[in-house]
Amino acid sequence: MLKNKILTFTEYVGGVTMLLFRTLGWLFVPPLKRKQVIEQMSKAGVDSFSIVFLTAFFAGIVLAFQTAYTMKQMSAEIYIASLVGLSMTRELGPVFTALVVAARVGASITAEVGTMNVTEQIDALETLATNPIKYLVVPRFLALVIMLPLLTIYADFVGILGGFIVGVSKLHIASHLYISKTFDALVYKDIFTGLLKAVIFAGIISIVACYEGMHTRGGAEGVGRSTTLSVVISCMLVISADCFFTALFYFMF
Repeated sequence: MLKNKILTFTEYVGGVTMLLFRTLGWLFVPPLKRKQVIEQMSKAGVDSFSIVFLTAFFAGIVLAFQTAYTMKQMSAEIYIASLVGLSMTRELGPVFTALVVAARVGASITAEVGTMNVTEQIDALETLATNPIKYLVVPRFLALVIMLPLLTIYADFVGILGGFIVGVSKLHIASHLYISKTFDALVYKDIFTGLLKAVIFAGIISIVACYEGMHTRGGAEGVGRSTTLSVVISCMLVISADCFFTALFYFMF
């Protein structure tokens, strides 16, 4: 039993890793399907603006309220601006955005590719001498790698805005002072580490979603099962990668 689980896990890791390297290899092989990339960018990025806005905005509000309890005891409410700014750019912005995208976009990619697989459309592509990775995976991978960092920047500003509203309206911090403390605390490495995480998360979500879709079996039931697995595995890997890179950046910087 344990041996079978270890073999299954090893096979899965190997399959995902091979798909990643094959995707990176085909990424630089012309021609690039620009129309498909732009279409996927619209699905992954533009259509996600509203849900990312709500997630980041309420995260900033909650973070400001929660830190206010401790800061009030030390008469240090002004540092809430720094805490919200740093937390959003280094952690909450990239992670929350990635989780939202994994649930929304990753599930959509898996369902779309999985449906193509069970209806033998992927086999038809191979029959027409079209590489499925070049045609299906590369545009989705590239679209997410471009759009997730942009969504993360958007989430950072929205989250900081949520904290700003709490700080100014409820904690009575002067608006110019709140803004000053926010940007005084931020340095380039904070923004850089957050965006680097976003790129890594984008790779994880796109490759896992496409892998699950391309290995879907069992008709409609199989598509639903693969979609669920895609979201669960992507979220777990995003959290794990965040933990690893947070520790790595802590010792590097």
